[in-house]
Amino acid sequence: MRAVDEVIRRQLRSDVALISQVGEYIVNSGGKRLRPALLILSAGAFGFTGKQQHELAAVVEFIHTATLLHDDVVDESSLRRGAATANALFGNAASVLVGDFLYSRAFQMMVGVHTMRVMEVLADATNIIAEGEVLQLLNCRDADIDEERYLRVIRYKTAKLFEAATRLGAILGGASASDEVAMAAYGMHLGTAFQLIDDVLDYSGDHGETGKNLGDDLAEGKPTLPLIYAMGNGTREQAELIRKAVEQGGLEEFALVLQTIHETGALEYVREQARREAQGACAAIAHLPRSNYKDSLVQLADFAVTRQY
Repeated sequence: MRAVDEVIRRQLRSDVALISQVGEYIVNSGGKRLRPALLILSAGAFGFTGKQQHELAAVVEFIHTATLLHDDVVDESSLRRGAATANALFGNAASVLVGDFLYSRAFQMMVGVHTMRVMEVLADATNIIAEGEVLQLLNCRDADIDEERYLRVIRYKTAKLFEAATRLGAILGGASASDEVAMAAYGMHLGTAFQLIDDVLDYSGDHGETGKNLGDDLAEGKPTLPLIYAMGNGTREQAELIRKAVEQGGLEEFALVLQTIHETGALEYVREQARREAQGACAAIAHLPRSNYKDSLVQLADFAVTRQY
C-alpha cells in the first residue's frame, strides 16, 4: 500500500497548482484505501506480485476519489471523514474539474498497462458507476423507492468499483474465467455489504468515528434501506412521518424518524442483509487455495459488517 501511495502522489503532480493542491488534500484526508487493497489482495491470491498491481490500484483509487468529489458537489456536502470537503474549501467548480482530471489521469494510467481486458473492465465500471449516480439523483426525495430499486443503486454506484478491483486482481494473476467471475462476485457482495453498513451508521454511528453527522442522508432526501424498511413495517402514522421527511429532505422531525427506525427494527434488518452479502462474498471465494491473501479477504468481509466507521 505504501507503493500504491507513491504512485498516487507521483501521478497527482501537475503544472496546474490547484490540481496538485486539491489532489493532495483529498489523498491525505483519511480514506480507507479499501478498493486498492482489494485489488492487491485479489492479485496476491493468484500469485501475482508485479508492479502493475500498484498502478491499477492507484487507478481504482483515482476513480473512487473522482466520484467522491462529484458526489459532494451534487449533495452539497460540507463534511466528509470529519474534515471539510474539497468543494467547501476550494469551491464547486474546482472540485468538479479536479474530479475530471482524476478520471482522465486514471484512463491515461490504465492505457499504460497495455492490456485490453483491463481497459474493458474499468471502462465498463466507470460507465455503470455514472449510471448509479444518476439513478441516485432520480431517487432523491422519492419515498416510493422499494428495496429492489435501492439495491440496484448500491450495486451500480458503490459495489461496481469493488467488483472491478477484485476482478482486475484476478486478471493480473492469470485466473481462469470461472475464478475471475468468482472474484468479481466477492467484490460485488462485499461492496453491497459495505454500503448497507454505511446506511446503518447514518442512523447509529458516532460522529467522531464516522466523520458524518447523524441523518446526513435524510437531510439530502436519500431514501436508504433503513428508511425504506421502516416505512414498510411501521404504523401508518410512522410511514407518513418518514415519507414526509424524505420528500422534504429535512431534519425537523429527525428524533421521531430515528425513534421509528429503532422501533421497527430497521437497523437490525439492514445489518442482517449486510451479513448475508458478506457471507455471499466469502462463499464466492471458498474454493480458492488457502493463503494469507484469501484469509485477509475473508477478514475484510467481516470488517465490512462489524465496523463502526
